[in-house]
Amino acid sequence: QVQLVESGGGSGQAGGSLSLSCAAPGYTSSFYFWAWFGQAPGKERAGVAAIDSDGRTAYADSVKGRFTFSKDNAKNTLYLQMNSLKPEDTAMYYCAAEVTMRLWVLNRLLPNAYNYWGQGTQVTVSS
Repeated sequence: QVQLVESGGGSGQAGGSLSLSCAAPGYTSSFYFWAWFGQAPGKERAGVAAIDSDGRTAYADSVKGRFTFSKDNAKNTLYLQMNSLKPEDTAMYYCAAEVTMRLWVLNRLLPNAYNYWGQGTQVTVSS
């Protein structure tokens, strides 16, 4: 089973920045669709940002203008730069990947569109 590996996260202050990274060692280039999902305690997992193999990105309204999802093809690693953090950004963040996806524009931020997941990394933002 392919395992996605996340790193980064941790604790930050409101207005600060954190960065997450994700990779699938040996398999990163096999995936064409990637996304980050956040899950706060007691809430459902929700799409935060998505990127496809052409570098097209999409963001949840709550993070637009603050988060940036990017790929480094040379390093086979994806990054989520989180700026202007807010306490409501506090959540467990999961990296997800998929090989194929129909109607990416519609499905890109839906958890059930992805079959490959990381273990999650905690982000906690204090006010």
